[in-house]
Parts: sequence; C-alpha cells; structure tokens
Amino acid sequence: MGEIRVLNNMDEVEVFAFSKKIAAPYDLVAQTKQMGRLPVVHFAAGGIVTPADAALMMQLGCDGVFVGSEVFDCSDPYKRVRSIIQTVRNYNDPHLLVETSCGLAEAMSGLNLSEDGFERFGGGSV
Repeated sequence: MGEIRVLNNMDEVEVFAFSKKIAAPYDLVAQTKQMGRLPVVHFAAGGIVTPADAALMMQLGCDGVFVGSEVFDCSDPYKRVRSIIQTVRNYNDPHLLVETSCGLAEAMSGLNLSEDGFERFGGGSV
C-alpha cells in the first residue's frame, strides 16, 4: 500500500522508470497510479442473502458479489435475486434498498431477534 502512495506522487517519467525497476508493464503501473489501488476485481461471496448484505459489501469496496445456493432456498428466488441485482447497481441509494427489501422477510426467517435470543459477552443474557 505504501508503494501506491509513492506512485501517486510520481510524474509520468518517474512512473516509467519505476515500472522498469520493478519489471512490470508500464500500462499496468500507470493504471494502478490512476486508480489509486491495484487493478484487481474484488468480489464478496458467502452469506450474501439480502439486498442489505449486498449493499454493505459494495459500500465496503467490492466490485461485485456472488450469491450462493441459500438465495434459492426461498419461495420466490427470482424476486430475491432481482432485488440483490438492483441493490448492487444502486448500493448508495437507501430508498431503493428499502424498496427492494420489502417482502423479503423470509430471508431473515432463521434469525431469532427476540431479546431471549441475545447473550452478552461473558455469558450473561440481556
């Protein structure tokens, strides 16, 4: 990560010299400088079941999400997958997130959110 910060302060000639020094293609080093990060696609996988899960992963910097088989274990998988797709495309729109999440209560059916279901750290209940 430190190299990327140093790279951001280089001019074009210095970037070219740096790419020769590290034996990397100039285009790749220049793209890294422009993006401010390595040009690698970041995906999240596992546990992406709701639109909120997908939106959180996108806000954390992912370029996309994989949905697993748990998404298809509901009565209307098409609706759930479509809502996740819409959320990934518009992850910074809280109104769309609420709209796409409506009617997906089944996705949370395995969670017990009653106060009896919570425990404090150290073993005591709430």
